Amino acid sequence: MVHADKQEVLSHNFSFLFNLTYLVQFNFSSTRSLDTLGLEKNKNSSDVSRFVLLGLSSSWELQLFLFFTFLLIYLVIVLGNLLIVMVVQADAHLFQSPMYYFLSHLSFIDLCLSCVAVPKMLGDFLQKEKTISFSGCLAQVFFLHFLGASEMFLLTVMAYDRYVAICNPLHYLTVMNNHLRLRLVFGCWCGGFIHSITQVMIVIQLPFCGPNELDNFYCDVPQVVKLACMDTYLVEVLMVSNSGILSLVCFLVLLFSYALILITLRTHLHRGQSKALSTCASHLTVVSLIFVPCVFIYLRPFCTFSVDKVVSVFYTVITPMLNPLIYTLRNADMKQAIEKLRKKQVASHCFAKG
Repeated sequence: MVHADKQEVLSHNFSFLFNLTYLVQFNFSSTRSLDTLGLEKNKNSSDVSRFVLLGLSSSWELQLFLFFTFLLIYLVIVLGNLLIVMVVQADAHLFQSPMYYFLSHLSFIDLCLSCVAVPKMLGDFLQKEKTISFSGCLAQVFFLHFLGASEMFLLTVMAYDRYVAICNPLHYLTVMNNHLRLRLVFGCWCGGFIHSITQVMIVIQLPFCGPNELDNFYCDVPQVVKLACMDTYLVEVLMVSNSGILSLVCFLVLLFSYALILITLRTHLHRGQSKALSTCASHLTVVSLIFVPCVFIYLRPFCTFSVDKVVSVFYTVITPMLNPLIYTLRNADMKQAIEKLRKKQVASHCFAKG
């Protein structure tokens, strides 16, 4: 009975979170009244066709060091996340498991997210002039927020999945059936798209007449908005209410969800639930790595701090690299599946030679 009540509470909060993705649409109606905010873009008032990225450093020697460092990290990101996707797709047991099904989608998002800013950053390390076109800047903003918001929603789905698996194991596969999994993943992508297109619709209507220097290695809303030739206070409030509140609400719902899970595990540890506790610890680590930087960046006025670039690197580069390491090094099922796939590839290679 207690478990049923807990599941009802979590389901309510889970449904509330996904309703937020549709409430984000209020920003579409806000764009209709952009005239009152002074945001309607005059086609002849924007003289900026490209932005200059100041990057991480102006020292040539340091840029070479950073180039090789981030190139190595980027290779780890691509190979690590591709490995998870391939292993889950190749192993029938893992693919039928909802947790690993969601994990493969998380790795795919991390792989795509790293491709938004890292390749451009690597190329800029070898160039004196680091510029990006206005349309390229908008593309970075769109995909950064599209993939980032989708990842937030997906992590919330994974928390719900863990709760059902731990607190209602007898009905787990019935509740998390294939149809529901598809709907949840589709909802994550839709929520990310709604959030992202709202950001772009507002930014694209801002007037830019100079300066055009972005104090970062990629385009993001806080840096771009500061360059607008107008008072951006109301725009900043709107952006914070979109990105900042979204990050904070998702984070709080996740913490509440895992708190319920840990309370449940506390009374069942003697029944062999240590594996579930280890899985939740991995999830909580990933959640903290993703949400803490997002809350720091977006849930404040668009003022500059000395650690902003460090937080940006952590969010766009370090976190996508750590996720596959956390999920594979701490997960016995993934290790077994990787070893099984390796033996299968070796056997097929030997058979082809023979």
